[in-house]
Amino acid sequence: MTTEWTLRAEGIEVLPPHIVRPHAFAPEPATDSRRRGSTRPDSVFAVQEHLDNVFPALESLRTQAYHLAAWGEELARRLLRGQRLLAAGNGGSAAEAQHLTAELVGRFDGERVPFSAISLHAETSAVTAIANDYGFEELFARQVRAHGRSGDVLILLSTSGKSPNLLRAADAAARLNVTTWALTGPAPNPLASRCDEAVTIQALSANAQEGHLIALHAVCRAFDAEVARRGRNAAGTGSLA
Repeated sequence: MTTEWTLRAEGIEVLPPHIVRPHAFAPEPATDSRRRGSTRPDSVFAVQEHLDNVFPALESLRTQAYHLAAWGEELARRLLRGQRLLAAGNGGSAAEAQHLTAELVGRFDGERVPFSAISLHAETSAVTAIANDYGFEELFARQVRAHGRSGDVLILLSTSGKSPNLLRAADAAARLNVTTWALTGPAPNPLASRCDEAVTIQALSANAQEGHLIALHAVCRAFDAEVARRGRNAAGTGSLA
């Protein structure tokens, strides 16, 4: 992940340094004073500014809560029918993508059956072979063509929304009738435009990436709720509808 632009350059609201918000996570003065003598004020300011800049990411997500809930419900319906989730990203976004697939194959925070989810960057032999033989831009598209089936979902994560290998993956998925979701930083961006649906976070790159994890957990929350609802329905009626 690289921060190549600032909030102000993108026209995104940033809290002025003189505005102080009450932080629930602020340490008690007695605890904080242990470090005051050896910690530079500019370092403290940098940390506080970073934490303040989390707020725009959270507010951006709150305005898209219904969208995240809809993703969770739709993903549950598809995976219960035997479809699969594919996920991809680069760098920190790859870690976020793998976090999501781990929640589905393992569990989020409650017991349930496992579901099929694959992180396309995680198989190192395939990744290095494809990158070596076909080029890095083809890295995910070729795997989409290998693993994707009609009705599957491909979620692509990128703070910039400009990664060529993700754009090619979206194109490959469209040709296979694989639904594409983008989770990105500020819109407009090419990936959000290329995918079927997008959740875009209006925040600085680092904070947008932090917002991505919150968004994925929110999707998992809705996913588990829908799986549980359908399980209760099946117990009563014999149908997962």
